[in-house]
Amino acid sequence: MTAVVVGLVAVGAIAAGTSSAFGKVQAARAPSTASHIVAKTNPYLNTKSDASAGAVEAGPGQDVHPVLAAYHKSSKKVSRRSHAHKKATYPNNVDGWIRHSLTVMHSHGIPGTYSGIHRNLMRESSGNPNAINKWDSNAAAGIPSKGLLQVIDPTFREYHVKGTSWNIYNPVANITAACNYAAHRYGSIDNVNSAY
Repeated sequence: MTAVVVGLVAVGAIAAGTSSAFGKVQAARAPSTASHIVAKTNPYLNTKSDASAGAVEAGPGQDVHPVLAAYHKSSKKVSRRSHAHKKATYPNNVDGWIRHSLTVMHSHGIPGTYSGIHRNLMRESSGNPNAINKWDSNAAAGIPSKGLLQVIDPTFREYHVKGTSWNIYNPVANITAACNYAAHRYGSIDNVNSAY
C-alpha cells in the first residue's frame, strides 16, 4: 500500500511539473490534496490561502486550476455564513424586544416568560419604549417611571443587567432590568399582575 501512495505522489509531481510548461497547472480532483501536491512539486506556485482575499495565487505565467480556485472561494463563503448565524438577530418591535430580553435573562438566571413580560409591558406602556409617567407618586417625587415596563432611574441602576444598555429607554435594557427587579421582589415578572 505504501508503494502505491508513493507512486501516486511521484506521478502527481511529474504531472504538476510538466503541466507548468504548457501554462496550466493540472490539479487532482480533490482540491485540498491537489493544493498540497502542487505546493510540494512546483516552486513557482504559491498555493497558500491569502487570508484577506481567500484566493490561490499562481507564479509568473501560470494559471490556477479552476477547481482549486472555486474550492477556496466556496470555503470562504461557507465560513462567513457560519459566523453570521452565531449572533441572533431580533426584529425591532415588541416581539423582538421581549425575545431578546428573554435570551439575556436566561443567560443570567432571571426567571420570566414571554406572556408574563408581554402582559405587564402592554399594561404599563402599551408597547411604547419612550413612555414616561408624569402624574403618579414617583413623578411627584421627581423620579418618573420610564420605558416599556415603567422603571424609575434608581431601580434601573440597581437591577441593571450586565451586557445591556445603560439607557433606561432602551427596550431590552428596560425589560431585563424590570424583570430582574421583579424576580428579586416577587419571584418572577410572571407573578406581577398590577403596578409594581
